Amino acid sequence: MLRRKRRTARAGSPEALRLVGVGKVYGDAESAVTALDGVTLALPAGSFTAVMGPSGSGKSTLLQCAAGLERPDRGLVVVDGEEMSGGGEAALTRFRRERIGFVFQQYNLLPTLTVEQNTTLPLRLAGRPVDRARAADILRRVGLGDRLGHRPDQLSGGQRQRVAIARALVTEPALVFADEPTGALDTRSARDVLTLLQQSVREHGRTVVMVTHDPVAASYADSVLFLADGRLAGELRAPTADVVAERLAHLGDRAAGRLAAGV
Repeated sequence: MLRRKRRTARAGSPEALRLVGVGKVYGDAESAVTALDGVTLALPAGSFTAVMGPSGSGKSTLLQCAAGLERPDRGLVVVDGEEMSGGGEAALTRFRRERIGFVFQQYNLLPTLTVEQNTTLPLRLAGRPVDRARAADILRRVGLGDRLGHRPDQLSGGQRQRVAIARALVTEPALVFADEPTGALDTRSARDVLTLLQQSVREHGRTVVMVTHDPVAASYADSVLFLADGRLAGELRAPTADVVAERLAHLGDRAAGRLAAGV
């Protein structure tokens, strides 16, 4: 079952996410690939964190394990003071619906539903009351107040991603996980989406964890966590795009060197 874990963060700054020794391996025996190798981290509530690393570094696996989409092989994942462990898939699904919001690169909107219906879908799936006025207010805040009755094929890519953000926020989650949320967008739409995520943190106290390969996107975050070979490889606070790009290039060179050496 999902067990209550006493919060250890300072008063007034509770932890939104804690990972302790999290490991994940895919495959068996000689074909085994270690995606995460004993990752330990803690993120405070009300923070915006970008996760970056070379291809194969484990950043997507980190997000999936932290969000409860995959079960780690070892270690603890604690979201909003609640430990995700044991129990069945039904309990884990309920936990995600209550505590976690998701924003994906490909939006994952249902084409037959309107903007309003897509936004309130998590509430309906969780059996929670649907406050249409509040949903309309969230959509207004993301710039879609005049699009409630539109369907996804009537929207631009940037507008679809705004619906996805509204959908992620409507349940008032403890954590919002964003997986390459600007990967399919043009520069202007990407900037707008990143600003919305930033505002959800600074103005509404949400906690956002974003996987991205883009140094410019990462510069919108409060801090950047770097991964390499399934392990944490550093942190950068108050990131700028240039410094992020330099750090990422260094990690990529190290990974290429190990690959060439057969390590």
